Amino acid sequence: MATDSPTAVSTDFHVFDTTLRDGAQREGISFSVADKLATARLLDEIGVGYIEGGWPGALPKDTEFFARARSELKLRHAVLVAFGATRKAGVRVEDDPQVRALLDAETPVVCLVAKSDVRHVREALRTTLEENLAMVADTVAHLVSHGRRVFLDCEHFFDGYAADPDYGVAVLRAAFGAGAEVGVLCDTNGGMLPMGVARVVADVRSRVEGRLGIHCQDDTGCAVANSLAAVEAGVTHVQGTANGYGERAGNADTFALVANLVTKMGLPVVPPECLAELQRVSHAIAELANIAPDDHQPFVGASAFAHKAGLHASAIKVSPELYNHLDPAVVGNDMRILVTEMAGRASVELKGRELGVDLEGHADAVGRVVDQVKVLEAEGWSFEAADASFELLLRSQLPGAPAPLFELESYRTTVEHWANGVVMSEATVKVHVDGERIISTGEGNGPVNALDNALRQALVSRYPRLADVSLADYKVRILGWKGGTSATTRVLVDTTDGVGEWTTVGVHDNIVEASWHALVDALTYAVRHR
Repeated sequence: MATDSPTAVSTDFHVFDTTLRDGAQREGISFSVADKLATARLLDEIGVGYIEGGWPGALPKDTEFFARARSELKLRHAVLVAFGATRKAGVRVEDDPQVRALLDAETPVVCLVAKSDVRHVREALRTTLEENLAMVADTVAHLVSHGRRVFLDCEHFFDGYAADPDYGVAVLRAAFGAGAEVGVLCDTNGGMLPMGVARVVADVRSRVEGRLGIHCQDDTGCAVANSLAAVEAGVTHVQGTANGYGERAGNADTFALVANLVTKMGLPVVPPECLAELQRVSHAIAELANIAPDDHQPFVGASAFAHKAGLHASAIKVSPELYNHLDPAVVGNDMRILVTEMAGRASVELKGRELGVDLEGHADAVGRVVDQVKVLEAEGWSFEAADASFELLLRSQLPGAPAPLFELESYRTTVEHWANGVVMSEATVKVHVDGERIISTGEGNGPVNALDNALRQALVSRYPRLADVSLADYKVRILGWKGGTSATTRVLVDTTDGVGEWTTVGVHDNIVEASWHALVDALTYAVRHR
């Protein structure tokens, strides 16, 4: 487990991540101890200064995490933090078991939470304002006397400030007087806007000596903006969670905070080499949380630098900076060009460059592709998520395009439901390969699976690499209801050869025929490209 060292992040500014505590309160997330350890290692790779691991003594899983972290967690940049509450009202700090658990966690830093809203002190804690101040001072002093660095989260600070602008300041002064290093102003209910945050922080900054921090929930959609406004007003400690995970609408997103602080505000809050790890770490933590990555997440989302409009593509062809606020590579991301019915020649040319297809001197082919895409998109085809199908379409329009892998004579699928409840599908394909007629039959747990097996079996003797190819995912979208069960269906097929994956698309009124188109593209791509 890391301690303060020359390799730790500069003490001039704190990036404090609370994914493992506050982020874990998001609906649907349940980190195991192994997940928490893996997440901590990933957060360390983006260079955050502090990682809050949880609440030892309150949650058995968190107690186990800190015990295992002592031997299993080797952090290069971050310092591990234990979270807990001040002593209970009327209890000596030495006798409070949860305070003892914070010491037993053996972390260099402890982050305490305390009430800073007079209403919460009286109605939730059911104690006096004076006793709450004593609880803060006693607990901070006790932990400091045992060699711990202490940060204090002032819960409901902004709501409390609106009701009584002096009491929260008194809490901060009590904490700093007892030896706390940071006083964190928490927008616990997430109801603030940037202008209000800036105003309150500036006032508190003028009245209190000591490092101030900010912790924002995202209930108004302003958590990142509120945090940046607080930095502008004088705080030098920001708290966030990976991908904005957290209770209700979530927390300030650590990745957006870091990216904005470094690239927009010029603050070197993480080591320079860590910034390019943002997208990779964001997606890896999403996998651990079992939550699909948000494609439209700022900076790190797959669509954060994706361009669809033909006008944009024309400008990007001249200079990518004209429609990108940042070089995507800075945060480990890539620019993508989406080819849709909005595409013009520039979109197709840029997409071809992205896919490694040389279109130089082939203006007629580019024009044909533009026209074809517009017609196909009107019929329900979409190439935004199917780069492999678009690449095949693009190459098919170039001189010397290879012939199809085979000529189809016919295919047939059947579905059999047996009395014991077993459902089995069978498919037969009849194809011609290099003048030879081949008939192949395959079985599967559905007609598409059976069709895939039959087709690959028919082709594998001529194209041996297909032996390593298999379906990885299959998605269906109903595009237009025509009455009864009649509708146009779009199918996306993800295929893998164990090294990489590619996506192909098929569209038809018949779902099996739509799947057939996507399967043929998938196998053709495997042979021609992979």
